[in-house]
Amino acid sequence: MIAKLIPALSGRMAAAACALALLAPVGGALAQSEPAAQPAVKEAAQSAPPKTMQPTVGSTADTNNPATHPSQPLAGIASQNIFDVPQRDIAAEAREQQSRTVTQPGNNAPVWREINSDQRHYSSLPDKEAGVLIQRTGQSWRLFRNGVITVWGGWLLVLVPAAILAFFVWKGTIPLKSPRTGRMIERFTPLERIVHWTMAIAFVVLAVSGIVMLFGKHFLLPLMGHTLFGWLTYLLKNVHNLVGPVFTLSLIVGFVIFVRDNLPSRDDVRWVTSLGGIVSGKHVPSGRFNAGEKAWFWGGLFLLGLIVSASGWVLDMIVPGMDYYRSTMQIANVIHGIAAIVMMAISFGHIYMGTVGMEGAYRAMRDGYVDEAWAKEHHELWYDDIKAGKIPAQRTVPRDGTASARTTEA
Repeated sequence: MIAKLIPALSGRMAAAACALALLAPVGGALAQSEPAAQPAVKEAAQSAPPKTMQPTVGSTADTNNPATHPSQPLAGIASQNIFDVPQRDIAAEAREQQSRTVTQPGNNAPVWREINSDQRHYSSLPDKEAGVLIQRTGQSWRLFRNGVITVWGGWLLVLVPAAILAFFVWKGTIPLKSPRTGRMIERFTPLERIVHWTMAIAFVVLAVSGIVMLFGKHFLLPLMGHTLFGWLTYLLKNVHNLVGPVFTLSLIVGFVIFVRDNLPSRDDVRWVTSLGGIVSGKHVPSGRFNAGEKAWFWGGLFLLGLIVSASGWVLDMIVPGMDYYRSTMQIANVIHGIAAIVMMAISFGHIYMGTVGMEGAYRAMRDGYVDEAWAKEHHELWYDDIKAGKIPAQRTVPRDGTASARTTEA
C-alpha cells in the first residue's frame, strides 16, 4: 500500500515545483516595475506647480484696492501674555549701539526711537516721570493747543465783540421810555455788590492774563521783543495763579447769594421765545432777573465757572492727594482753555448789557439803587412784588436802625 502512495505523491510534488518555477519570473517583473513607478509619480507631483501659487489679475487688483482692503496697521501684531514678554537686556542693546556707531557712524536713529518710546528708564530724581525723557502725547497736546484752541478760540473772541459792536451801532443804548419818578428801589445790597465786583475784577484779571499767555506771542511778542514779553508773561502767570482761587471763592459766595432769584420759572419761557423784546421792542415782564441773566448765571458762572475753577486748581497743583502727571496736566490745560474762552465770549454780552447796552444798568450795580420807572419797565414782576409788599423796597437797614425810602431828583 505504501509502495503505491510514494510514486503518486512524488509525481504531484514535481508538478507543483514546475508551476512555481514558471510563476517566479512574472512576480519579479511586477516587483521591479512598482518601485520604478513610485519615483515617477513623485517626480511628476513635484514638477507640477501648485494651483494656489498662481494668483489671478483680478484677485491681485482687489487686494491692492484700499477701498475693499483697507490697511490694517496692527494686523501683524499678535497679542502676548505680559508674563511671557522676555526681559530686555539694556546692556546688550547699549553694546549693539556702540558697535553700530563703528559700522554706521552718525546713525542715532535707535537712540531716538528709544527716547521717543515712552519707555521708563532709571533716574535718580524723585519724580515719578523722571525716567521718561520724551512723552509722545505731549506733541499732540501742543499741536491741539496751538492749533484748535488758539485759532478757533481766537476767532471766537474776535467775532463776538464784533457782533456786539454791530448790534450797538444798530440799536444803540436802550433808553428808559418812562420818565423817572425820583423814588428809588434797592436792587443790590452792599454785600451783593462787593461779591459781584470781587468776582468781576478777578475775572477780568484772569481773562487779560490768560489772553496774553495764550495769544500774546502773536500780537505782543513782535512789538515788545522776547525779553519784555518774557517778563510780562512771567508776571501775569503768577498773578493768574494767585487770583484764580480768589475768583473761585467769590464764585461760590455769589452762587449762594443769587441762586434764589435765579431759579427757572414759567415766565422765562415767554421771555426766551420773544428774545427779551430786543428785536421787537416790546416789553416782556420778568422777575428780579430775566431769562437772559439766569442763562448767564447757570451756564456762564455756575457751569463754566466750575469747570474753569476745577481745572485751574489742577494746573495750580493745589488739589490735595492728586498725582500731577504730564498727561493729567495736559488734559486739564485743554479743558481750562476751552471753558475759559467760551466763558469770556459769553461774558462780553453780559458786560455790554450791564454798561452801555442799557440805561441805568451800570448804576444799579455801582450804587445799588434803581428808579421805580426802571424797575417797572425792565423787571415788572419784581416791581409788582415790591408794591404788593412781598419784597421790601429797601433791604439794607440804615445805621440808625430805621428803614426809609431813598429818593433822588429825576
